[in-house]
Amino acid sequence: MEFSLPISDDGRRQLATGWLMLGLVSLLGSGIFSVLLVLARTPYVQNFFPWVDFFHTALVVHVDLSVLVWFLAFGGALWSLNSTPRFLGAGRLALLLAASGTLAIAAAPFSGAGEALMSNYIPVLQQTWFLTGLLLFAAGFAALTLRAMGAIPPVGQWMEGAAALRFGLNTAAVSAMLALIAFAWSYFTVPEFLHGKPYYELLFWGGGHVLQFTYTLLMLVAWLWLASVSGAPLTLSPRVALIFFGFGLVTIFFTPIIYYSYPVTSVEHIKLFTWLMRYGGSLAALPLSLALLHGLWHAGKATGSGQPLRAALIASMILFGAGGAIGFLISGTNVTIPAHYHGNIVGVTLAFMGLTYHLLPQLGFRAPEVKLARLQPWLYGGGQLLHVLGLVISGGYGVQRKVAGAAQALDSVGRVTGMGLMGAGGLISIAGGFLFIYVCYRAMWPGTRVASRDT
Repeated sequence: MEFSLPISDDGRRQLATGWLMLGLVSLLGSGIFSVLLVLARTPYVQNFFPWVDFFHTALVVHVDLSVLVWFLAFGGALWSLNSTPRFLGAGRLALLLAASGTLAIAAAPFSGAGEALMSNYIPVLQQTWFLTGLLLFAAGFAALTLRAMGAIPPVGQWMEGAAALRFGLNTAAVSAMLALIAFAWSYFTVPEFLHGKPYYELLFWGGGHVLQFTYTLLMLVAWLWLASVSGAPLTLSPRVALIFFGFGLVTIFFTPIIYYSYPVTSVEHIKLFTWLMRYGGSLAALPLSLALLHGLWHAGKATGSGQPLRAALIASMILFGAGGAIGFLISGTNVTIPAHYHGNIVGVTLAFMGLTYHLLPQLGFRAPEVKLARLQPWLYGGGQLLHVLGLVISGGYGVQRKVAGAAQALDSVGRVTGMGLMGAGGLISIAGGFLFIYVCYRAMWPGTRVASRDT
């Protein structure tokens, strides 16, 4: 059974290309900031970066570009491909708003001083340029989601793999809409006397949790697609896949119930969203990953252009699984927490990277160079696995999250070893991230040499 979507040769393909390019540019920007970010926390090297405020500023922009913008831009590409030709003008407006907001976010650190507020899910620089960019991107995201809901194509026959992918993308769009509703609900109910980090923490808490479901559902679509086009035999039927996507969506309908039952400032509100993600986030991912592992176990060796796709799929599943397992080790506010979400986030990123390799020739570009594209997921994923392992070790020794320099209190061999491993893994993964950008650049840039898929 083949799980893939046809690519229409019209305005939808152009719109999808625009969203993909926005995502790639945001990844490039986040990579530049991540170089300085990792160096600012690496033992001995960190002495050359004594200004902690710079660390927090770089962290804010890095997180927003590498997660919020990249994930939703890639979602925009998939939703554009999975749409009817209706409301293309709204789709172009959404892309323009999102691109303008992304540019403002990236330029904000150079436009004036602003306090870095490390709120969960969407960290913020408290200055006009950044907040304007965030509002523009939010407006683009809202327009994108409305078009994704208003231009839904017929799912098709239930026994077709494409139908399951369409349904998965539709569930992700519903999740995105509920996230927007949660953000709006929080905005109108957060007490006016709150300011700074407490304000943004509560503002983004509910919607931020729901966005994680959106990212996961998009990743599961990518997993099925990658497994199919890389030659892994799937015994999973489209009907069962559709049910799994339904499991991934059903729990987020508790969102309005939580908002209606408890105020956003209450302990119950905060705990219920934490539990919602902890116990509901795996309802679709766990059974689907088991089915994919069965297919991969019985699959022959990937060949040609399927090799980087298979590599990205396996690396994505390893990182996402590691992140999920680490989540049950969290105790306190140490760096085990970023180890958990780095695993999950990188798992999603690797799935999107692999699907990008497949989509590039479908969107009219050259096929990526197989040798480099095959190496890239292992380099990026392996570096991130070391990064996560270093954070877990350091968390066991009590190193606190969201601090740098002397505030890390690296006063023991265990703490230095853990954070050193984190730094080494981070630098390796940065190289893997830049290699991804280079491979895509080689495929997309006019006049470059056309490389064989079977290199």
